[in-house]
Amino acid sequence: MSALKVSKKGRELIKMYEKMARAGYERVDQQRVDVAFSDFELRAYRAQIASIFNQYSISTILDYGCGGSDWRASGFDEVSDQSAVEYFGLQNAYRYEPARDIDERRQVDCVVSFDVLEHIFIADVPAVLRDMFSYASKLMILNVACYPAAAKLPNGENAHITVRHPVWWKGMVDCISIEYPTTSVCLICSVGWRKSSMFPVWNANKWQKGKSFVVEM
Repeated sequence: MSALKVSKKGRELIKMYEKMARAGYERVDQQRVDVAFSDFELRAYRAQIASIFNQYSISTILDYGCGGSDWRASGFDEVSDQSAVEYFGLQNAYRYEPARDIDERRQVDCVVSFDVLEHIFIADVPAVLRDMFSYASKLMILNVACYPAAAKLPNGENAHITVRHPVWWKGMVDCISIEYPTTSVCLICSVGWRKSSMFPVWNANKWQKGKSFVVEM
């Protein structure tokens, strides 16, 4: 497992996220949240993700930037009361969350990352994406928020520090995915709370093997 190298600002941000995870944070509406980053953001997309996991025969995952998500806790699916591991039929689920000193990074079938990239300092986005790709043997599923957060950093700035248009994120991920041509990518961009759209799943090998030089977005 290689160390992830980020900028000085990136390291400063991790310290702020550590403080937020430990002590809570203030919101832009002046309310306070004492239990930070506790939502299992992936739950809202579970039906779509289950279908994709089945398509790619996913049995192991790495939740990159997992926050407080617990893949083995019951109640992930309200109807069946199954855990996320049970619901998706996984063999193993691993987690990475530097703000909580959790590092189980390793090679898996699929890396999932929900509401993480918008928290990354812009100069570190390529390095973080490369780190994600390096652990994904088959598939990456990324969800990015493209709007300001309700949360504030300890320094008073908005917690979504890299807010960009979905097309910007598609271009960024496209460029890095070229370096990992056998890994398919599912990119979901949210323009508001529970308002999201999914780009068609792609991998760079398909671009190379296709008859056309034009690659549609």
